Amino acid sequence: MTFPPDAGRSRQWPAVAAAGITVTLWASAFVSIRSAGEAYSPGALALGRLLAGALVLGAISLVRRVGWPPRAAWPGIACSGVLWFGLYMVVLNWGEREVDAGTAAMVVNIGPLLVALLSARLLGEGLPRPLLAGMAVSFAGAVVVGVSMSGSGDASVRGVLLCVLAAVSYAGGVVSQKPALRHAGALQVTTFGCLVGAVACLPFAGTLVTEAARAPLSATLNMVYLGLFPTALAFTTWAFALARTTASRMGATTYVVPALVVLMSWLALDEVPGPLTLAGGALCLAGVGISRRGSRSARSTVVAARPAAPVALDPPERGREPSI
Repeated sequence: MTFPPDAGRSRQWPAVAAAGITVTLWASAFVSIRSAGEAYSPGALALGRLLAGALVLGAISLVRRVGWPPRAAWPGIACSGVLWFGLYMVVLNWGEREVDAGTAAMVVNIGPLLVALLSARLLGEGLPRPLLAGMAVSFAGAVVVGVSMSGSGDASVRGVLLCVLAAVSYAGGVVSQKPALRHAGALQVTTFGCLVGAVACLPFAGTLVTEAARAPLSATLNMVYLGLFPTALAFTTWAFALARTTASRMGATTYVVPALVVLMSWLALDEVPGPLTLAGGALCLAGVGISRRGSRSARSTVVAARPAAPVALDPPERGREPSI
């Protein structure tokens, strides 16, 4: 059986659309975190976000009768829940209080590079040249965006180390989540990963209650938004896309986020980007395009090289059409 030239592309578009939803919502999270972070401490904000996400994901799972994940999926769910849903959110919120936005952007964006290296080492994924080239271009763009958006340039050593820890925990969470998706669906992995992260952040429950009592409504609404959309929806669409491609390519896709943040800040906050910021955003987009072009050419090669499947003919006396 042969495939038409566009068959591989048509099968990939749902994953591409899901990845697009993810990076758009994650970019919007930067604006909401900045607003909610004025009233909520890093741990309380992470816990409130995870509780809101777990509530809506749990409700959807009950309606759709999503069962308990298989035992084989739990190691990956537990690791990604602690590292990505829990630790990453806390230390990123904390790190952004210690360093300027530009420094945070530059340091945290080593995450996709770590994902590629870890997935090659632990998951056996390859490192094709287009992917490496695209990641290099996008990382350069993230650095340019970070430099252009830096304020006074003040950055504490502790803040830089927290951002490094955020990048490492993000990479570990992604690589841990990939094997879990072989045994459970995207909604299962996201729901229970979010629950694990919420449990890990329960030590901040007292602080969350205290701060919620005096926080302005806008800050609380931003925290709820973070739980419903950048967490519940975006992490589910991420898992859906990750199940259909490699961890390293998904990591490279997140380099779109800095460019989207620049655009959203321009539209929502009236922060007009300078020429250097726009150039950095363009580099981020170009790098992602290069890495995705590599994946398309690889799929085309596989389809072209695939031998035709044998055609099994039913006996003539049955009077049926040949089955494929």
